[in-house]
Amino acid sequence: MSSDDERSEGSGEGGGPEQLAFIRETVRKAKVPRAKPRTWRGAALAGELPVARVVVNKGVLHLDQFFDYAVPEELDRDAQPGVRVRVRFGAGARQVRGGRREGGRLIDGFVVERRAESDYAGPLAALAGVVSPEPVLGAELLGLARAVADRYAGSLADVLQLAVPPRNARAESRPSPDPLPAPAAPGPGTWERYGKGAAFLDALAGGGAPRAVWTALPGPHWADELARAVAATLASDRGALVVVPDGRVAGRVDAALTELLGAGHHALLTAEAGPEKRYREWLAVRRGAVRAVVGTRAAMFAPVRNLGLVALWDDGDGSHSEQHAPQPHAREVLLLRAAHDKCGFLLGSTSCTVEAAQLVGTGWALPLAADREQVRKAAPLVRTVGDGELARDEAARVARLPSLAWQAVREGLRTGPVLVQVPRRGYVPRLACERCRTPARCRHCAGPLEAPEQRELHCTWCGRGEPDWRCVECGSTRLRARIVGARRTAEELGRAFPAVPVRTSGRDHVLDSVPGRPALVVSTPGAEPVAEGGGYAAALLLDGWAMLGRPDLRAGEEALRRWIQAASLVRGQGEGGTVVIVAEPTQRPVQALVRWDPVGHAQRELAERAELGFPPVSRMAAVTGRAETVGAFLGSAALPPDVEVLGPVPLPVAEPGRPRRPGDPPPGEVWERALLRVPPGSGAALAGALKAAQAGRLARGGAEPPVRVRIDPPDIG
Repeated sequence: MSSDDERSEGSGEGGGPEQLAFIRETVRKAKVPRAKPRTWRGAALAGELPVARVVVNKGVLHLDQFFDYAVPEELDRDAQPGVRVRVRFGAGARQVRGGRREGGRLIDGFVVERRAESDYAGPLAALAGVVSPEPVLGAELLGLARAVADRYAGSLADVLQLAVPPRNARAESRPSPDPLPAPAAPGPGTWERYGKGAAFLDALAGGGAPRAVWTALPGPHWADELARAVAATLASDRGALVVVPDGRVAGRVDAALTELLGAGHHALLTAEAGPEKRYREWLAVRRGAVRAVVGTRAAMFAPVRNLGLVALWDDGDGSHSEQHAPQPHAREVLLLRAAHDKCGFLLGSTSCTVEAAQLVGTGWALPLAADREQVRKAAPLVRTVGDGELARDEAARVARLPSLAWQAVREGLRTGPVLVQVPRRGYVPRLACERCRTPARCRHCAGPLEAPEQRELHCTWCGRGEPDWRCVECGSTRLRARIVGARRTAEELGRAFPAVPVRTSGRDHVLDSVPGRPALVVSTPGAEPVAEGGGYAAALLLDGWAMLGRPDLRAGEEALRRWIQAASLVRGQGEGGTVVIVAEPTQRPVQALVRWDPVGHAQRELAERAELGFPPVSRMAAVTGRAETVGAFLGSAALPPDVEVLGPVPLPVAEPGRPRRPGDPPPGEVWERALLRVPPGSGAALAGALKAAQAGRLARGGAEPPVRVRIDPPDIG
């Protein structure tokens, strides 16, 4: 009996002996006690399988293991594998009373197994309670989470935090609908434009497991093509999973699936749905009521039964990289699922990443692309404007748009909307010398200069004004915006075309679609809305040199992906669609855009990275922290013999008040980063060594400065 029960018996006020006796008799006859014993001391254990193996919600690496707990007889029926439980964790070995370990604080966990005996020889603590009898962690999901944790040098508990959504009691109490019968196999539709498209659908419908890297043609048909791949998989009485970058894209695939199959055949898992609806949809998938899932990054762990196809759209989008530990990428998780479940795999995009080219190059997946004739029909005409023309065109220098761009805008506005892609939002960010493009910096602290809202120059670090700025390289006094923001560009275009409406789409306000009427749509990369009525009449891709000039290994690949993503929204060349890109025409990504050859660009990038030993040909990990801490950590790690340590090198010092990304050093602290590179085949050994070193460091305790480990860092400079 708990202390709460004892207090309740002696605290009746004005009830009298009869009332107290009645309360005691009611409690005795109740099947479940009103207050469960705190530690179940003296309670009888389950007659069969009295030990529950539990994974506790503790993400620290040195506790990345299962723990055994005793199962009280009263919890025997509900404490089944897969359910959520509450357990007491952290009790010392001396806190044993009546043969049961006591103490510790309550934390959440999952039962993964029921056993007859425990491998632990000492006394066990008892399960504190069963949160819900709903089994949410199956054996397949547990195995996938374990594989992801090992690959990314993380803990199983952290992966389960990403894989299993938080419980919602109201959603859990409602039954899921009955599963619908398998639909008929769909027709090929626009898949006929691809040489092996119809055969790919036939293989899925016949129960096969084809693996393909799909280079989608520009235009609006890709969502319907994804829906047909899902429908073909459902026709074979198997499940399908589609992961997309954001809610806007998920909405398009959701609409295409609903139009093709009707409601009830698939679930939509996005953050925009809210916790109750999302958990209800997730439970419908877990219970087998729904066999197909479309969702954003977290849906990569969706527990689809009898999985027949995993598909990922636009794997180069940064949204597919999880920001919470252990920071897995959706592409790698789906590759693990395809290999483990022996199901089909489809990696689709209008562009092509180096990782996708590697899958084809190794023979793991086959290419799925259209011939050049189909590409020429679907793609718009791409024209280039280099810096040489900008230098000769003084009007273009002032307005930031060359004559060719003005002509494309005027002609496009006659028949429909015109898209203008600007590399960033806002007004005028960093400035540079107009003649030599040397960044404009403060004379006092070397901070970057800016002129927001066209006011006087001032430093963004120290705030001092710079009214008499002069370039330190060439002596020029004229400035230009290194990247003119979307709002400034919209103002310039609005003045040039006063009778045409100007709309903007960016991080603060993203448009999903715009009418097919003449208008100027200024957007940042990734926020381009879809134009109704067949697409945009024309598009301008501004400041291409700024996107290519980023100090990053993926700068060219990312710039080409962004350009193709925007150009795919433009009408085909036969319908008069035109794209003008303001960048140096000789650059490889620009030439790939002109030829509309993202696969060739990715193959050349892959060949160069193979020569230099860069990812994805090699596996890489980043270790960041204070200089002395990084050195001690690397010295204690049992790294594989073929590892190559690059660095450490100092990281830029984060400014107070500036936005920080996950993994950035604290403001004002000097951190260093070391890159560890191993050849193919040694990635698992590298991850295991780093995980063991981090676990040993955490087990020692103390107030040591943090060390952050990331496998496959997306940005390596």
